[in-house]
Parts: sequence; C-alpha cells; structure tokens
Amino acid sequence: MKFGIEFVPSDPALKIAYYAKLAEQQGFDYVWITDHYNNRDVYSTLTLIALNTNSIRIGSGVTNSYTRNPAITASSIASIAEISGGRAVLGIGPGDKATFDAMGISWVKPLATIKEAIKAIRGFHAGQKVSMDGEVVRFASAKLAFTAGKIPIYMGAQGPRMLELAGEIADGVLINASHPKDFELAVEQIRKGAEKAGRDPSEVDVTAYTCFSIDNNPEKAVNAAKVVVAFIAAGSPDLVLERHGIPVEAKSQIGDAIARGDFGALTSGLVTSRMIEAFAICGTPEDCMKRIKDLEAIGVTQIVAGSPIGSDKEKSIKLIGKDIIAKM
Repeated sequence: MKFGIEFVPSDPALKIAYYAKLAEQQGFDYVWITDHYNNRDVYSTLTLIALNTNSIRIGSGVTNSYTRNPAITASSIASIAEISGGRAVLGIGPGDKATFDAMGISWVKPLATIKEAIKAIRGFHAGQKVSMDGEVVRFASAKLAFTAGKIPIYMGAQGPRMLELAGEIADGVLINASHPKDFELAVEQIRKGAEKAGRDPSEVDVTAYTCFSIDNNPEKAVNAAKVVVAFIAAGSPDLVLERHGIPVEAKSQIGDAIARGDFGALTSGLVTSRMIEAFAICGTPEDCMKRIKDLEAIGVTQIVAGSPIGSDKEKSIKLIGKDIIAKM
C-alpha cells in the first residue's frame, strides 16, 4: 500500500510546502495539490513543494482540460518534473461542472476530452510534434521545446465509463470515495478497461482519494469531517446514496443548508453517522487502519488522506505516519 496526502492551496503556498515536507518526513509517498481557479495556482504551489522536499512524488489532484489547454498542462507538469528531479505525476480529470458553470465554460464531451487530452500530453512528453483533429482537442504540429521524459498520468474518475477508460489508458486512477462498497464496483470497471486494452490490471495504481479525518479522540475526528462529508453527500448521485442506505431527500436538505451557509445545521444533525461511515475514513488510528485494510483487500493500492485530514492538520499528519504508515 502506498500513501498520499491531499492539500488544498486555500492556504499560502509556503504553508502547504511546510505540510508537504512534514508528510515526506512521516513516510508519505505522494502529495496531491488540488486545482481550482479560486485557490492558489497548483503549479506555483508544486514548484515550492519541489524545492522544499527531496523524495516525495508531487502532482496535481486534479487538473482538467477545459480551463487549461493540454499543451500548457504538458509544459507545466514537465517543468515540475525537471525542477523536482523527476518526481512529478499528473492528475487530470473531466473537472467539476459547477466550477465550469461559474467560469462560463461549457462542459462538453468529458469522456472524449480527457481521452484526447491524455493522448496529446503523452505525445508532447515523448518529444513528438502533436497533430490532432479530435472531437474536442485539436493541434496542428505543436511541440515542446524541451525534453520531458515519461511522467505518470493518473486519471480522476467516478462513473463506470470513466473508470473503464482509466483502466485502458492511465497509469493510475484517482477515485473520490472512501467505502469498500464503492470500490467493489470501481475496481471491476478498471479491470474491464485494462483487459480491453490488453493490459495487466495490476499495472494501474487504484487510488482511494478519501475524505480522511484522524484523531485519538474519535469525536474530534468525526466533527472535523462533517462539513466535507456534507459536500460529498450533497453532490452524490441518488444511486450512491441508495447504495449506502442514505435517504435521497437528505441530499436536498444538506444542499439547502450549504446554500444558506448554515454550517451549524450540518454539524448538529443533518450529517449522520451513516454518512460519515459511507463517505469518510474517520476516527482513531485503529478505526482508520481497519478501513484501509478493507480497501486493500478489494484492490486499492494507494490511500490519499484528503480533506480535512483531521482537526489539527500537523498533528494528524504525524499520527498517520506513526500509527498507520509505520505499521503497514
């Protein structure tokens, strides 16, 4: 099992670099930085992390091909690879429709967009002149002016068709889920895609990009996770809620509270223990270790400790290192 950690650059980049260095010292293998227009720039943040760490792999978790042209993404992540001494990984996905709506960007043909973008980026990194006339992505003999080498590409995926595509073309797949029930289905779709492409499914790093909250006091861990779980529940398809025995009407109740900014309602009752169980790895180190072992048994090969990580980020990073990574 490999371990990654996610940071949202809503904090200053130097603070994120400090956390990344601490994660490296605690034995984490990867650090993933989210890419949203309203936070600090992902590649500037990755540059600072590269300069303040020595061994941990660093990547976008995840970028997309609507807000950034694939040629720009190829150049940016290749620059990070050069600065970090070859430690860069690219996380790329279809993106978030709600974000695109806010930015006035049309979310068209996500499956074709991500497939064509990855093909183009691999061409750029291989030093090729990229000419494409795809459904969405088009280039006319474009080429990077410097050598990039092979940079692993991880695909962010949720739905069955995206998961199957990830199995076909990606080095790894980043799945926003925390519960074994969700991964039973996901691993099967990834396997299906890999076999369709004539690949060994074990070549694909199956990554649980989780809502993670750890504390020696389980109540503190749960309370820290509630707001993040609320957003997950509000954005989950009805099928996912039904899979976990969560009433579908709870989604609109939580969504209304989020829209009002009524986070007190979320923490005082709308987010239930069943939702925490379904959408988070949460609790004491022993609680978290049990869930990790369950996911490992299904075929997950990397755990990413995503937001909130815990009520005290620094303490939680050290706790994961001492009581989970060191004991795996």
